[in-house]
Amino acid sequence: MSRSAAELWNDRPWQKVLGKYQRSSLGRSIWQLVNTLVPYLGLWALMAWGLSRSYWFALLLAPLAAGFLVRIFIIFHDCGHGSFFRSRRANDFWGVVTGILCFTPYFHWRHEHSVHHATSGDLDRRGEGDIWTLTVQEYIKASRWKRFAYRLARNPFILFVLAPLWVFLIQQRFASGDAGKRERRSVYWTNRALLALVAMMCFTVGWKTYLLVQFPVMMIAAAAGVWLFYVQHQFEDTYWERRGNWDFTTAALRGSSYYKLPRLLQWFSGNIGFHHIHHLSPSIPNYRLQECHDADPVFQEVTPITLVSSLKCVNYRLWDEERRKLVGFRDARRKRALRIAAVER
Repeated sequence: MSRSAAELWNDRPWQKVLGKYQRSSLGRSIWQLVNTLVPYLGLWALMAWGLSRSYWFALLLAPLAAGFLVRIFIIFHDCGHGSFFRSRRANDFWGVVTGILCFTPYFHWRHEHSVHHATSGDLDRRGEGDIWTLTVQEYIKASRWKRFAYRLARNPFILFVLAPLWVFLIQQRFASGDAGKRERRSVYWTNRALLALVAMMCFTVGWKTYLLVQFPVMMIAAAAGVWLFYVQHQFEDTYWERRGNWDFTTAALRGSSYYKLPRLLQWFSGNIGFHHIHHLSPSIPNYRLQECHDADPVFQEVTPITLVSSLKCVNYRLWDEERRKLVGFRDARRKRALRIAAVER
């Protein structure tokens, strides 16, 4: 989105524009629970049954089951924003239930995610709920070991294969240092619920069957989830600004992508590709995001990222404050070489 368009939107009574889409529909929410949870549990059972015939049969179903698990996470996500149901109790109840299925403590995650929404695009408030991002200057001035660690963290295999498993299977088992009492209890009770669930599944279907079904589904779903989150904010012309100049509305419209996915993938990802709308108003339930996007011409100025063009995002690893865009390591090496040459003169 151009700067003028973002500024124009800032001048508009945007709460009034968004207001009619911020209401959840009980019928649509219940139907989404049904058309997501029932197929997921059915596919899980079918994979477990298929193991006795052929593990390849079970593996062929894993991507489909993972798609439904991603959709479960979107419901969990909406409950965390209080947008899935009008009732706070209903949001909290289903947030806890879907959180267990996603191996994620609901109240702890909700707090961290609210920080992400409050600080997204703010260079002076990086570090919680976002992808580790350095500026070009920070990278150039960093020690050799820090540069190595950063390059390792930004390696696609680490970022989209190992890191997702680490986040959902290990990191989410522990409370963050600044977590409150409720958030800490959320972690403890989720861990206990998961332990009970795993024990029950091992008793009923066997530990080997459970692992052979759950692990590939979790691995694919976690990788897809991290990829979606990455593309939502790590694209070339995204928005980063120092705190004094940071603006919430501009950060939402320019710093969150419109990921235009094929219809099927859009359905499985719960319309989260309309991320610019979501950051502008987290109170809009996922099934109303496209309606809101289509309703106002200002949103049409947001340049979409397609499935093919999104692959380029892997190469954007550092924020160039001078050029105001994400760049690759090659640009940083070039700047570093020029800086060394200037000092030697």
